[in-house]
Amino acid sequence: MTTREFQGVELERVREHVWEIPREGDMRVPARVLASEALLERIGDDKTLQQLKNATQLPGMTKYAVCMPDGHQGYGFPVGGVGATDAEDGCISPGAVGYDINCGVRMMKTSLSYDDLQGREEELVEALFANIPSGLGGGGVVEGDVDTVEAVLERGMDWALEEGYAVRDDLEHCEDEGFRPDADPDAVTQKAKDRGKNQLGSLGSGNHFLEVQRVTDVYREDVADSFGLEPDRIVVLIHCGSRGLGHQTCNDYLRRIEKEHGDLLSDLPDKELAAAPAGSDLAEEYYGAMCAAINYAWVNRQLIMHRTRRVFERVFGRDWEEMGMYLLYDVAHNIAKKEVHDVDGEEKELYVHRKGATRAFPAGRPEVPKAYRDVGQPIIIPGSMGAGSYVLRGGEASMAETFGSTAHGAGRLMSRTQAKQDYWGETVQKELKTQQKIYVKAQSGATIAEEAPGVYKDVDEVVRASDELGIGDKVARTFPVCNIKG
Repeated sequence: MTTREFQGVELERVREHVWEIPREGDMRVPARVLASEALLERIGDDKTLQQLKNATQLPGMTKYAVCMPDGHQGYGFPVGGVGATDAEDGCISPGAVGYDINCGVRMMKTSLSYDDLQGREEELVEALFANIPSGLGGGGVVEGDVDTVEAVLERGMDWALEEGYAVRDDLEHCEDEGFRPDADPDAVTQKAKDRGKNQLGSLGSGNHFLEVQRVTDVYREDVADSFGLEPDRIVVLIHCGSRGLGHQTCNDYLRRIEKEHGDLLSDLPDKELAAAPAGSDLAEEYYGAMCAAINYAWVNRQLIMHRTRRVFERVFGRDWEEMGMYLLYDVAHNIAKKEVHDVDGEEKELYVHRKGATRAFPAGRPEVPKAYRDVGQPIIIPGSMGAGSYVLRGGEASMAETFGSTAHGAGRLMSRTQAKQDYWGETVQKELKTQQKIYVKAQSGATIAEEAPGVYKDVDEVVRASDELGIGDKVARTFPVCNIKG
């Protein structure tokens, strides 16, 4: 089959796993969907394809807008979407970054084996839930004031290091060493700062979680060895973002764009794509505010990791260093970065928007931490709490195909409202424990229902497509042991 059509959007097959929506009408560039046949069926179920077409109308959009294998409908710009706009003549779009700026994941490796945990799962999940703040509203590891928030926004993980919440190794194994130099705390509103000051070191709610996992499979032993992964080892995965501060920042700039650049907005098919022209004062201010929120999110995950180390110390009676609890990597999912990419044989500076997509730079790129530069950047792709997650490494084809990007997770199949109608949280929790030995603790049964395994796509299929496309190479698989949620 060479063409497919979903809800009036026609796609042409370019090659295996690559589908193109040809340029037509007001589209500035074509759009591409990277998915297997099975995943394409799911992507075509909602408004993802129309949103992807809409995204091609953003000023300065380059080459093509791309949807990753885990893509699904979002606000304006699809989740799993990547769009690169010219940094001089294009735009930057808060809508193409998302409300949870630098929502991302970090994985901490350990020297513990699954045997070390067996029989202590209940104790561990209770201790983690009691000590890692989660849920809506305030409460964090650090009860900060405005000065604290200002320092975090400006300095990122450097602040955590100076305050004793991080060690130098943590910075060396974080994307951008946990610091965006373009951060401008003054561009973040007081309302956003006030929302953020009591949430530093908290998971929040929704699909955010902390999960203790065991490594079940290794696919590339040399790369896994470089990452410090081997079968049966315990790892900890943390998924959260910039909390209320990031949400408020996105909202503030969307409203400002409506007032200051209504002419640009009126030319776009969806106001949720709201963008500021590159070079404008508003574009520079948003970029500074976004980078500051990125710094905040990295510190947020670092504080959760710091508290997790303390919990493990109390449960197992050993120092975290003795248990080898070091950061493997931290990757951002909702972000726009100025990056230089080859476009039709010419090096161009672009705003690369990744909304629910992971940077996936291959070996040799200077942006990859020194520890991984010879093998490629680690990529962490969470599945659902009843399925495996994966560690990949940046694939050689990613630079040409996706502006150095790949998927960020399994991708939702079902709305939260539908999930609560189809699943009962306590039943899901009991089945996970009795059938799969997965211990889950959450603020409410509704949260568990919203995140039930059946709500998500097949993460194995998402990773297979990424691996076969060469944009993210499969390295290892992990499986849940304990999970806490807001």
